[in-house]
Amino acid sequence: MPKLSRPLLAALATALCASTAHANVQITEWMYSGNGGEFIEFTILGATPVDFSGWVYDDESRFSTVAAGGFSLSAFGIVAPGESVILTESTAAAFRGDWGLAAGVKVIGGYTNNLGRNDEINLFDASATLVDRLRYGDSSYVPGTIRTQNRSGTPGALVDLTPFNVSSGWVLSASGDAFGSTASLSGDVGNPGVFALAIPEPATVALTLAGLAVVGGVARRRAGGHA
Repeated sequence: MPKLSRPLLAALATALCASTAHANVQITEWMYSGNGGEFIEFTILGATPVDFSGWVYDDESRFSTVAAGGFSLSAFGIVAPGESVILTESTAAAFRGDWGLAAGVKVIGGYTNNLGRNDEINLFDASATLVDRLRYGDSSYVPGTIRTQNRSGTPGALVDLTPFNVSSGWVLSASGDAFGSTASLSGDVGNPGVFALAIPEPATVALTLAGLAVVGGVARRRAGGHA
């Protein structure tokens, strides 16, 4: 089978990593109401570190900049592949103590763009481009889905991260579940700072490149007049 040249493979790998770097920053857990304060978790699922300088969070008002009313996420700094970071309405120290989080887990506290029962979580990069959105609401936006009151929501599979609307695949955390959920000191249940479904991006890139090589080979055979 004809193969793609090494320079072309390298170029494709670079392009794929560049194009998926932002797409692989995902909203991986949230709790809109909790005894210890609501929170949102973001996880880097790609192989490239992400600099959160200039990045912004907002709810359904969709403010994409701090000037417009969004909340700055710059304090996260450089976030490594596979790392999960936390945004909470409580203070960072209080949240960390409530959940017993290690000092290495990055937490930003004190946001005022608070979530409601039916709301949106929007993540924008430094160019005000939407990176990820989670629209949820058990009573009106997406009836029948989970209500994250005192128990966080976690995707049951990676595919549940793809749509902007929360799917039926999102499940409520339970102490001792497969996601590593525990009860906080204040009685909430979740797994902030840990995302059990994360997979290494290099394998995905390798599979994609292999698929491109196959497609390239098929295209060349057809161009050569093979039946």
